[in-house]
Amino acid sequence: MLKPVCTSSSVIRFSVKTLLDRSCFETIDDSSPEFVNFVSILEHILSHRLKGQTTWFGYESPRSFWDYIKTACSKVPHNCIRSIESMENVRSSRAKGRAWIRVVLMEKRLSEYISSALRDFKTTRRFYEDGAIMLGEEAGLLADTLIGLNTIDFSFCLKGEGVDGSCPAVIDYTPYLKFTQSADSISSDEEEMRTMGSSGSESSTPDKMATAASIFTEQSNLVSKCKRFEQKYRMALEQKGYLEELVRLREAQLSEAVSHNKALQQSLADTHLSHTLEKEQLEYIILELQDQLTVLKNNDLRSRQELTAHLTNQWPSPVALDANAVALDTLLYRKSTGQWEEYPEVCASCLSGKEETPSLRGLCGSLTSVASYKSLASLKSSECLASPATEISSPGITPS
Repeated sequence: MLKPVCTSSSVIRFSVKTLLDRSCFETIDDSSPEFVNFVSILEHILSHRLKGQTTWFGYESPRSFWDYIKTACSKVPHNCIRSIESMENVRSSRAKGRAWIRVVLMEKRLSEYISSALRDFKTTRRFYEDGAIMLGEEAGLLADTLIGLNTIDFSFCLKGEGVDGSCPAVIDYTPYLKFTQSADSISSDEEEMRTMGSSGSESSTPDKMATAASIFTEQSNLVSKCKRFEQKYRMALEQKGYLEELVRLREAQLSEAVSHNKALQQSLADTHLSHTLEKEQLEYIILELQDQLTVLKNNDLRSRQELTAHLTNQWPSPVALDANAVALDTLLYRKSTGQWEEYPEVCASCLSGKEETPSLRGLCGSLTSVASYKSLASLKSSECLASPATEISSPGITPS
């Protein structure tokens, strides 16, 4: 008799199995009946007892499973939700949900999205009513079953009719119906086969018996070969799935390493640029300080030259010093002879040839004070003044 398999986990498991079997012979696309049936089953599971959206007037409008997926799967790293929302040819919510199924199947991440959505139990409870498949125990089996789809290379066109949200999702249960035979039926069939064999053996010839034996042997050999090939195929399929997952992991690690390398190169370029700018600024500062130092050296040299010239001009010439010495000798001689009152005329005559300067003001004071006399007496040891005793005893100088 024919017995339908009604549980959702069994249906989705059979659907995945048919997809795996079909992928061994051809590429799965929108035209494959197995894929159309799988998408319809998945849509029914995700839409089972989905709550409606309450409007301002208190009415509930129907919503699609896409509203739940884009909310519950928003935390999935590198998700495709934003890109699907920005697609121009996909407008309705159901069409976006169907486009999402095709995109994640091509990315081999459908099981990852479903697992992430089921982990957000609060959001799942908010979108589904009690008794929904997504709130039951079969939801966990759903995510585990969908892992097998990661070994299939899907190829879809997101602009085709399969993404159109106006077409309803219809499930064809015919491929998932199985024939079961009771024990009584099996025993009756075996008895009938033995009866037919015994009746046929009486009228059969040795040639026919040999032909039947060879056919039976050939069939058994073919069956054993098929079993061996099937076992090898399953092992190769499992190895293929493992290698694909390993390649995907290595590609993710490689992309992460490439992005990290780019970040390091950008940081190195920024550091090199800042180093070059700082070096140029320091060179400019050094040149400016060198210019300032050169200007200060020139100003210092000019100041030294001006100071030397000024001091040279202020000091009296040797001729004036000789005249002053003669005048002082005359004054000292007249003082000794009592003719001190004639000092102003003599001082004026001795100083008439030189401009009065601060260096000679000490010589123009009043000679009547004791301090002035002491200052004049202190000049006896100077190289520019002659000794009074020497000049008095000198025969060349006589008082007038």
